[in-house]
Amino acid sequence: MWSREELDRYARHMILPEVGPEGQAHLKAASVLVVGAGGLGSPLLLYLAAAGVGRIGIVEDDVVDLSNLQRQVLYTTADVGRPKAEAAAERLRALNPHVAVEPHPVRLSSENAIELFLRYDLVVDASDNFPTRYLANDAAVLADRPLVYGAIHRFDGQVAVFHHDGGPCYRCLFPQPPKPGSVPSCAEAGVFGVLPGVVGSLMATEVLKLLLGIGRPLSGRLLLYDGLEAEFRELRVERDPNCPVCGDRPQIRELIDYQAFCAGA
Repeated sequence: MWSREELDRYARHMILPEVGPEGQAHLKAASVLVVGAGGLGSPLLLYLAAAGVGRIGIVEDDVVDLSNLQRQVLYTTADVGRPKAEAAAERLRALNPHVAVEPHPVRLSSENAIELFLRYDLVVDASDNFPTRYLANDAAVLADRPLVYGAIHRFDGQVAVFHHDGGPCYRCLFPQPPKPGSVPSCAEAGVFGVLPGVVGSLMATEVLKLLLGIGRPLSGRLLLYDGLEAEFRELRVERDPNCPVCGDRPQIRELIDYQAFCAGA
């Protein structure tokens, strides 16, 4: 089952009692879809490939910009102008040729989300905008896939696991999006370059824990990180029985227009 090269590559995993050869085999058989290959997606994808997750999908329709390189460590100066999905897939294959990398150079939409999510065991929301976050959440619930979530702003970050083992979804925590323009984007407010490395690595940790069935996932918990104060806080998140997508009587049974939803239309 294992080549000598794979045994050497994953040796530090296999000696962990919580992982071992059996756990590493679970990772090899697993599939993960990552939505977004930017600041959060960069460390996340690198660690998933390094860990030996067998099949990794990347949903990303953007191209590499010079301003990305301050934090998006997947890319080099030579990648500027290239499609991110293409450049990311090339980098991950170079890191670990035993991993199958599937680039999807498209924008996640209500038309393709369910179909894409059903191809993978687990989904990660590493996006940077509210329409995509609500879309990814609703699609994960409708496709019955656990969702690992992360977000960053200036010096702060947050991580959670949604729709896992009866736990809450993103809408249970944030029933409505913020008013348009009330939360500035990274391009408008800035982002501390190393912050995505911290938060993306925490997201990768949650993905691997879920795939291995070890530890205590961040389901029902929102982990908050303050980079300036070097402090972590945790908020309890309960499943809302009245949630329109994962509640006892869900009203959302198909994907909607999330741009209009977040614009308050």
